[in-house]
Amino acid sequence: MAAQRKIIHVDADCFYAAVEVREDPSLAGKPIAVGGRAASRGVIATASYEARQFGVRSAMASSRAMILCPQLIILPPRFDLYREVSQQFHEIFRDYADKVEPLSLDEAYLDVSDCARCEGSATLIAEEIRRRVRETLSLTVSAGIAPNKFLAKVASDWDKPDGQYTVAPADVADFVRELPVSRINGVGKVMTAKLGRMGVTTCGDLQHVPLDVLVTRFGKYGKRLSELALGVDERPVQPARVRKSISVERTYADDIDDPAEMQRAVTDIVAELEQRFAKVRERYLPVKRFIKVKFRDFRQTTLEEVLPGDGSDWFAAADFQRLLQGAWVRGSQPVRLLGAGFRLRPLADDNNEQLALFEEVEDSLAR
Repeated sequence: MAAQRKIIHVDADCFYAAVEVREDPSLAGKPIAVGGRAASRGVIATASYEARQFGVRSAMASSRAMILCPQLIILPPRFDLYREVSQQFHEIFRDYADKVEPLSLDEAYLDVSDCARCEGSATLIAEEIRRRVRETLSLTVSAGIAPNKFLAKVASDWDKPDGQYTVAPADVADFVRELPVSRINGVGKVMTAKLGRMGVTTCGDLQHVPLDVLVTRFGKYGKRLSELALGVDERPVQPARVRKSISVERTYADDIDDPAEMQRAVTDIVAELEQRFAKVRERYLPVKRFIKVKFRDFRQTTLEEVLPGDGSDWFAAADFQRLLQGAWVRGSQPVRLLGAGFRLRPLADDNNEQLALFEEVEDSLAR
């Protein structure tokens, strides 16, 4: 029998904003955000907890954020500084784990299964990591400890900010039974609503849905749903790898046959793509944009084009819509999946570093 894994998910609390407060203590206790200016159609990258009390959220238009919180202080991002702090995080992480999988500058998985420190206790290791970050970097992180990545990530959000939560192997069944399906990675508002119409609101409910029903409704993601509902996730913690592309895909439970609806769907996808690319833009340069279409008969096609190197109009919805038109005529039938993304080139040779901004980007979301 394989040894039980010990996985820690570490997530910094309001990372960009927290770094700015550390650098300028006069900002402490004030509603602040890091992002673009409202006057230039900027977007909020992160907001302090004080700002969140007014409804300010990541990916929100800065103009909207200022309406919700007129006293909001919006600071321009300083990615060189954030990268430097992220490196300091990872120096601490590597004292406990050889396998560290970065998800972004402020988030990572650690496999501490073989770590002998703290008597081999993953819970004590997480406590020590959090203490060291607080004492040496004057920042706070939250942590989730569990037998796999899915549960560790859920647990890290359980006691935020500056907290941690452990899901012991013996507690997995009870923990997932009452876990809302909305806490499953990849289950957004639309899929949550669809599952709700099936009478499914918790993972316990989901456990009673036959696998063939889930596969019929949600394709191959149905099998993944069934596994996660049981608290099963065999994905290993993977050290940094060079990203070649970033994309967002959506698989629709009902095929789309209206071209206008396809265009609207792509606009929404591009908005999410922009939010995701913001996490890796300091490491990668988009060199091509592409559209992916999977038709009703499961044939699929991809159409791409070279991007201007100056960053102009990278996220222009009209350009992605134009590519969609060109791709759709190759099949001219209802579509079951749409995707949009970029081919990427690293801005620097960081192959040996474990602090690049890597995240899982091809979520299959049911409509």
